Amino acid sequence: MTESIVAAAASRIGKRVLHLDSNEYYGGLWATFNFDGFQKWMEDLKISKHDSKDFKPDLENGETFLKASNQYSTVENIAEEWFISHEADLPLVLTKDTQTDGSNDTSSLTTEKTDEDKNDKKETKHWSVDRIKKEYRRFNIDLAPKLLYARGELVELLISSNIARYAEFRAVSRVATCMDGKLIQVPCSRADVFANKTVSVIEKRMLMKLLTSCMDQGADSPEFDGYHDKTFLEYLNTKNLTPIVNHYVMQAIAMSTDKTSCRDGVNRTKHFLNSLGRYGNTPFLWPMYGSGELPQCFCRLCAVFGGVYCLKRHLDGVVVSEDKCKAILTGKQRLSLEHLVVGQGHLPPEIVASTGENQISRGIFITDRSIMQGEKENLTLLYYPPEESDQEAVTVIELGPSTNACPQGLFMVHMTCKRTKTAQEDLAYVVKRFLCAKTLESNVSRTPTDSHTQTVATDQHQAQEGDKGANEGTIENPMPQVLWSLYLNLPASDIKLNESAPSNIHLCSGPDLDLDFDFAVNQAKEIFKAMYPSEDFLPRAPDPEEIILEGEEIPGPKFEGDNTSGENEKQDAEKAEKEE
Repeated sequence: MTESIVAAAASRIGKRVLHLDSNEYYGGLWATFNFDGFQKWMEDLKISKHDSKDFKPDLENGETFLKASNQYSTVENIAEEWFISHEADLPLVLTKDTQTDGSNDTSSLTTEKTDEDKNDKKETKHWSVDRIKKEYRRFNIDLAPKLLYARGELVELLISSNIARYAEFRAVSRVATCMDGKLIQVPCSRADVFANKTVSVIEKRMLMKLLTSCMDQGADSPEFDGYHDKTFLEYLNTKNLTPIVNHYVMQAIAMSTDKTSCRDGVNRTKHFLNSLGRYGNTPFLWPMYGSGELPQCFCRLCAVFGGVYCLKRHLDGVVVSEDKCKAILTGKQRLSLEHLVVGQGHLPPEIVASTGENQISRGIFITDRSIMQGEKENLTLLYYPPEESDQEAVTVIELGPSTNACPQGLFMVHMTCKRTKTAQEDLAYVVKRFLCAKTLESNVSRTPTDSHTQTVATDQHQAQEGDKGANEGTIENPMPQVLWSLYLNLPASDIKLNESAPSNIHLCSGPDLDLDFDFAVNQAKEIFKAMYPSEDFLPRAPDPEEIILEGEEIPGPKFEGDNTSGENEKQDAEKAEKEE
């Protein structure tokens, strides 16, 4: 991502840019694949992508050759599993449209329809391994799924540079949280807060007062003096907030834990609030066709202004002399350069100070229904805090068919957290809480009467005990069945260069643990300023109709009463008739 932004910025100001990629696709560890492409990507991880151990370049006096590393060595602990049959032609089943029916009737397994059934049942097909593979083009699977804050760094850059025309977005329609064992939708806008029935009038005033304080004053305000070395939770505790208000702010708005500093908590809250109302009721946008589309948008702009792209071309190594990188070697070809912008997966180990301790645990799941079913399809964000001290908070993004992430009838669930063990171990407690990851029998289709259910909105016993819980009642939804899952560990963006690194080599980090792209954008700005301190960073690109090619004649203004050409033609015609 960072490399693509820097390439676009350099090309935009007239610099000659050569962008090499050892893959046959764009994006690296930021890429998005269809299902078949994702399978091929996993197969490629198992083999050596490129071996240059016998490569001996011709060097001049004083030059040193540093061999590049292989980015695929940074992806670990890949675990793929299917939970459905391989059979392609399974019998049709009938499933009720309602979320629950409270009975144990097994009529949903019959293939005969009656007039009564037609009103509340629909005909569906079993999902099998073969069927999913046949519809591989309908999937868009992200290696590093991220959202955009509506007023975040990337959105502002896309607008100011006019690169937004290359992409499409959907607003995240629902921010969810888990409170007292049930999933609820978080009221984000002021209107949603005051329309919410689970929050009392006093709690609404508490919430609005706190949010206004964070929005107007910020972490450097005197309001937060004395809390710079304390946690955000400690600050909230001084406000005498009710548990529900505290929960909304901590877990849904600031998306923080008990260890989050007060400064970070306030800044996250302000970032959340500042992005509200621009494109929808939530502060977030999702790029259609996946996060991997965004690096390609910057690549397109780079190419428009003369950048050259070479896929399937490896970086064999770099030639260093006198604290400068003089050239790169690729395919036994030497290319001189002024600056080298390189991703962390291709760095020669001799110039790396540390490989970093942080890594990312990722889980990707194809499911048969939403984790929080509603009347319409939603694009959902859920921040789930750790249940125990040795666990990490998990960010859950659920995508439906309208995002082009999966076919109709399926959902794509992404889970991300900081690595402590393997991805499968790190995410196990959240998977168990929201998904049914058990192998289905080949001829059994789950119905809403299955035992694996989760509570949405309110708990049944609470609904019976008080009016507050009775406002919404209990909805027992069957937990989404996992059809396919994949776990993997990726490197986080905390690799540093050592002091011996050439001054014109600029390191680009990979995906990080943040929800958005701000880190990559800010890093690209820093690299560009280090390379070209007096140049503007990604000025607006003109639209096609605004571009005037060199040598192209511009039509001048018409003469007043410019009808002479028509009159002359008429006179010539009359003269010709007379001569005949």
